[in-house]
Amino acid sequence: MLHSCKKCLLLEAGENKSFKEISEYIHNLDDALKVSDEIYQYRLSFCRECDYLISGMCRKCGCYVEVRAILKSKSCPNFDNKKW
Repeated sequence: MLHSCKKCLLLEAGENKSFKEISEYIHNLDDALKVSDEIYQYRLSFCRECDYLISGMCRKCGCYVEVRAILKSKSCPNFDNKKW
């Protein structure tokens, strides 16, 4: 029986169409709204290890973690144990 990884970001989970759409959305955001690439990767590193991550989505809030992590105005939605 083949099992696919569910605790991944979109591209890692094989969600190529969704990943492409999310990537385009992120690319089109105004740079003033986005964190630096260093901060983005830092945030995603916590998301990758989080128990609430499933197929690129956060089960705490329902967002795509790649979008939430890029936005300056957002933070980790885990109110009990914020990671970033």
